[in-house]
Amino acid sequence: MIKKFLLITIVFVLFVNATSVNISTDKKATVNTTFVTKETKILPVNMDYNIPYLQNNYVAFKEAVAFKESQGKYNVVNTLGYLGKYQFGRTTLQRFKIYNTEAFLQNPEQQEKAFLALCKVNKWILRKDIKRSVGKTINGIEITESGILAAAHLSGAGNVKKFLRSNGSIRFADAYGATIQSYLKKFSNYDVSSISADRKATV
Repeated sequence: MIKKFLLITIVFVLFVNATSVNISTDKKATVNTTFVTKETKILPVNMDYNIPYLQNNYVAFKEAVAFKESQGKYNVVNTLGYLGKYQFGRTTLQRFKIYNTEAFLQNPEQQEKAFLALCKVNKWILRKDIKRSVGKTINGIEITESGILAAAHLSGAGNVKKFLRSNGSIRFADAYGATIQSYLKKFSNYDVSSISADRKATV
């Protein structure tokens, strides 16, 4: 009988240790367990959990550009009158037949579509320059397709074309001091192959 009692006691102790039960002085027990389901996403050990993980794809590209432009806020208008998450100029919006800027600021879906459409148009305008320049180094900066598209969003495709064809001697900076070079560097090496070149892209 004593042997049986000891055996039961040993099994109980082992069970307690295995399930990490901590019994406090007030006799309340807390069980530390982790349940993994099909929906559970296992995060890398080295991840900074305050920063969402994004692959280097189109979504990551557009969110990076948006954060630089407006900290990702849809209803922002800057001191020069540029609008929304991606800081569009009014003439650019008019190209896509968007005239009501107040409604545009309240329409995230339209802003996302406008950004993609602009990327498609810029990719078409710069298609030859992308083919000629990607992989080259200009002023110490490796030229990538995503860097070119980001720079075109900043300065317009025409200014990027001048920069690339002059091998970096013709430069551009906006009113806040942001340059083509800084955008080429900051937004390099995203995979934007999903963006199709389309001269007639619409929203």
